Amino acid sequence: MKSTFRLAAMSLLLPLLFAGAAFAAEKVDINTADAATLDEVLLNVGPSKAQAIVDHRKANGAFRSAEQLALVKGIGLATVEKNRDRIVVGGSAKSGGKASAAR
Repeated sequence: MKSTFRLAAMSLLLPLLFAGAAFAAEKVDINTADAATLDEVLLNVGPSKAQAIVDHRKANGAFRSAEQLALVKGIGLATVEKNRDRIVVGGSAKSGGKASAAR
């Protein structure tokens, strides 16, 4: 009876352990990502806001902090906070834009 319960418990818990990785937020470097990547990864940021981020970065240089995203028209501090775990502030060098979710 114990082994049946243990097997049932394991069969229920094992998928939950693996599901955690699927729910891990994807990260994006706001200094290197293109508009499509920003649109894909950031919550409440659609194509026009994503393009505004890229345009602001081109006009004003690299972001030094996530909070500086609030300087972009259409992006507020609430959006920054909602995406805090998704935002990486890297260098201004050109690269793919997505950052590894694993540390």
